[in-house]
Amino acid sequence: MNQIRDPFVNELGGPVAAKVFVHPRILTNAHATPFSGAIAVIDGDIAAIGSLEECREIAGMDAPVTELGGAVLLPGFFDTHLHSGAMALQFQSPDVSEANSLAEALAQLRAWNAENPGTGWVVGGRWNANRWLAGETLHRRDLDDVFGDRPVALNTVDGHSVCLNSSALEQLGIDDNTEQLPGGVIERDESGQLTGVLRENNSDVARSRVTELLLNDCAELLDQVQQHLHRFGVTAITDLDGEQVRDGYLKLAAENRLRVRVRKGIPVTALDRAIAEGRRTGDGDRWVVTGSVKFFSDGALGSHTALMHEPYESDECNCGVEVTSSTDLASDVARANSNGIAVSTHAIGDRANTNVLDAYEATAEITRQHGLRNSIEHAQHIIESDIDRFQQLNVIASMQPIHCTGDYPLSVTLLGDRATHHYPWHTLMERGALVTFGSDAPIEPVAPLYGIHAAVTRQRRDGEPPEGREPQERISVADAVDSYTGRAADAFGLGDRLGTLEAGKYADFVTLDADPFTCSPGDLWRIRVQQTVVDGEVVYQLNEE
Repeated sequence: MNQIRDPFVNELGGPVAAKVFVHPRILTNAHATPFSGAIAVIDGDIAAIGSLEECREIAGMDAPVTELGGAVLLPGFFDTHLHSGAMALQFQSPDVSEANSLAEALAQLRAWNAENPGTGWVVGGRWNANRWLAGETLHRRDLDDVFGDRPVALNTVDGHSVCLNSSALEQLGIDDNTEQLPGGVIERDESGQLTGVLRENNSDVARSRVTELLLNDCAELLDQVQQHLHRFGVTAITDLDGEQVRDGYLKLAAENRLRVRVRKGIPVTALDRAIAEGRRTGDGDRWVVTGSVKFFSDGALGSHTALMHEPYESDECNCGVEVTSSTDLASDVARANSNGIAVSTHAIGDRANTNVLDAYEATAEITRQHGLRNSIEHAQHIIESDIDRFQQLNVIASMQPIHCTGDYPLSVTLLGDRATHHYPWHTLMERGALVTFGSDAPIEPVAPLYGIHAAVTRQRRDGEPPEGREPQERISVADAVDSYTGRAADAFGLGDRLGTLEAGKYADFVTLDADPFTCSPGDLWRIRVQQTVVDGEVVYQLNEE
């Protein structure tokens, strides 16, 4: 039996809150052999795992016993890359991501505006011109026609571009004299007028200003986010949104309402503040710990701004956008790491990944001296000579499997047949890299079972492509689950608290209504979370009605 500490007093010398959970098929980690037994929980921590009799002895014979349902019990899922603030705003925003034409998208926006009248900002949108007719894209005049003077800032589905209507441009002070930032784009139409579309660094500035207006007190919105996470079995996250989101999570924690473990990233705009406050990666408590600062190397595939070694197919003048050069990035990494803050750098294109690895190599000694581990966020397209560098430089590949299937067939159309590994989680794992999985929500659904399905099958949920995109990159269910649990916790220095079910760790686990290790791979995405337990408390129960 796995057990820890005196069951009868807590750290403050007072009485403990003890309980026992029972399940017929418990997996303590993704590669473990399942067993029928129980988990004793004391003050939110796992005190013992074993037989019911053993666990009751540890928890106390009077401790309540709860029989959990579902086909299997696993450690709670750790989504290592999402955006809570954007998720919070998405709950009250239009979504036209499935529109197949500009006209269809505008019709959906008109219907949403009729159902949600008002004068406040409209955000969200998730428009995807890659689904529309050739040459179709949003223009500020389209949004003016639908929303009038109501300010509108609609993101693309990949989150790397935004379209503003005339009212939003005016309120944000963006006009013909506004500077196009390095690594940014301000689009103009054939007549030289602003289209309202901003990309990369210019879109980031506009989006952050709008977000500041809308998330002044976001604790209540984040409470909705955590309830949404519980529905999908997510018990820990790395959040990569701004300081207002951090403040919101800290407020929930102070009010004893936070029920998800938050590794809170630092936006580049807050790095000076974080250094001045003495924040260090890994510092915190059982609910909120400091994560890494996020930098950007390039854009996104859908916006045709991911930085590639070779031009995009049918666009010989475009290799993407270099948001930050490797030289500037190396300087930024050295500064952050020297102050005890790890770095996570967004890199999608193969050239972007090369640039980030170059920067990490240039600063490797500083990183080692401070006991840090940096990551590349997304790591989608990687040339052969860069694969081994992940392991050699101790770099985490923080990937989102659903991007592979969500980008199909666009990625094939844009990148064609080139000597590049695409979404190569199997190759990276095989060559010794530490790979973690997340969702990039709200860009993609937060559901880990969707990601596990994509990692195992390399197929969309409709079964396309039939053999999976580059099927040699498929991995086992165990490895996919591990990248959402134990491997994820270990990568970010949280393995002593999260990721597996062991005495002394947090009592965070989920039950599923089907066993992912025995079901058909094509049905993995259909599995539902039956219950989610955080800190020994059932925070979600599937309603079968």
